[in-house]
Amino acid sequence: MEADKEACQDPRLELARKLFLLSAPEIPDIEKVQLKEDVIAAAREDDMAGPYEGWCHKFGWEIDHALLAKMRAKIDEEVRKLDEKIADAEENLGESEVRDALLAKALFFIRIGEKELTLEQLKITEAKTVAVGHKMDLVFHTLRLAFFFLDCDLISKNIEKAKSLFEEGGDWERKNRLKVYEGLYCMATRNFKKAAELFLDSISTFTTYELFSYETFVFYSVVTSIISLDRVALKQKVVDAPEVLTVIEKIPHLSDFLNAFYNCQYKTFFFAFSRLTEQVRLDRYLAPHFRYYMREVRKVVYAQFLESYKSVTMDAMAKAFGVSISFLDTELSRFIAEGKLNCKIDKVAGVLETNRPDAKNALYQSTIKQGDFLLNRIQKLSRVIDI
Repeated sequence: MEADKEACQDPRLELARKLFLLSAPEIPDIEKVQLKEDVIAAAREDDMAGPYEGWCHKFGWEIDHALLAKMRAKIDEEVRKLDEKIADAEENLGESEVRDALLAKALFFIRIGEKELTLEQLKITEAKTVAVGHKMDLVFHTLRLAFFFLDCDLISKNIEKAKSLFEEGGDWERKNRLKVYEGLYCMATRNFKKAAELFLDSISTFTTYELFSYETFVFYSVVTSIISLDRVALKQKVVDAPEVLTVIEKIPHLSDFLNAFYNCQYKTFFFAFSRLTEQVRLDRYLAPHFRYYMREVRKVVYAQFLESYKSVTMDAMAKAFGVSISFLDTELSRFIAEGKLNCKIDKVAGVLETNRPDAKNALYQSTIKQGDFLLNRIQKLSRVIDI
């Protein structure tokens, strides 16, 4: 049953992943030969004439003009047939059949990878659609198209559109699916905290196999949660979550990454972290944020270690993480200078001293500052009233 569900993954998103890998400098040329063959085979199978020509220009491939002409001829013929079905439905059949014929044309444009034609046809189909559920399905088609092209503006607009449709009605299954779509959008736009929240809300009801497999979903849930949740929430929602435990061992290094972090086994954590970086670097949604994500993970793990100490020697901390003192000194200096870690380095004594902010004092200072601001506003307002 699981395999059947995962087989429903949108082939366009798998194709997008392969196109991303073709652009990745980390992928060896020998692997890119197979990726190229897979991409061209997908274009040939679905008559993706426009995208095929674009990919040939982008990657410097020689265009097969005979193949291109054949695909364009097949597209023209299929469009003619679809237009005939639409005309027949409009003349002889009901509104439902007209909508189905219009949708069939939109799905054909999705298949051949024509973004603008698809959006135009989906708009025409929506005008003939009454049921909220069917309108939601059109939004999901648009979202998957937008994820294929990574058009974040189109994704954002359609997520908001879906939320407004849910105010008119809508079932829980579609609402839960939308959470995963929005979580993926948040992750792709570096809002890891919101992404983790949405993923974890959907973890027990996940059915969005058209986007990715359940293992990939758990991978995204863990990597976003580890830099977003406090220890209590991480333990409750991720470390002990049965949905995570069922698959985490299938994902290389992810179990060590998560459990070593929570159990403060920093040397094991750093080893697993170094092995996990390749998966992050070669993920089309996470890759643009690779350097940021790596910094955030290190910041969180250093802060967790220092939380237990008033002061600690650099040597002891370096041994705990399995790194050199010079590496650690460079790392911590950068984070301290950016205000990301509340500590200072005594280079002479080789000691780290923490200086945690006093929460009560910070609240007091904030209250005083806001009070002064409010008094100034009241004084300005009183002068206006007096006039």
